[in-house]
Amino acid sequence: MTRLTETVDQAVKAMGQKEGKYLTFTLADEEYGIGILKIKEIIGMMPITPVPRTPTFVKGVVNLRGKVIPVIDLRIRFGLKAMEYTDRTCIIVVEIAGESGSIMVGLVVDTVSEVLNIKTNDIEETPAFGANLDTDYILGMAKMEGGVKILLDIDKVLRSEEITLLEKTG
Repeated sequence: MTRLTETVDQAVKAMGQKEGKYLTFTLADEEYGIGILKIKEIIGMMPITPVPRTPTFVKGVVNLRGKVIPVIDLRIRFGLKAMEYTDRTCIIVVEIAGESGSIMVGLVVDTVSEVLNIKTNDIEETPAFGANLDTDYILGMAKMEGGVKILLDIDKVLRSEEITLLEKTG
């Protein structure tokens, strides 16, 4: 095989691995998706205990059936304007890869939308925004009904040092 064919085959295989079911949710009127296999559960807002000396996007921890789970606000993590939580605000509990195995993390989102089955031909690569912008956490862009849903690689939304901090918090 030629080098170009191998590269194309690898790209097609990578896109095929992105196909599947995604839980979609909104943040500031934008739609996002996380692979359903990373989702452990969705819970309504509950009291969050703040943890001193953590980054602003780390809201604190919750006690979920006897397990302490760190909670981050995705709006703040993505540099969006913070907003008051409403009755539609919820926490998506996900499992992310940490240095000492996987950890459970709660993600505060504006609203949960639906589970969508997204096909390979509906997913486009992340556009290049320039060298100074880190978009590794974006799996791709799903073209849906005239709009776009940003598919997240939840394992890359946080940097390794932030995950280490959450491991110590939880």
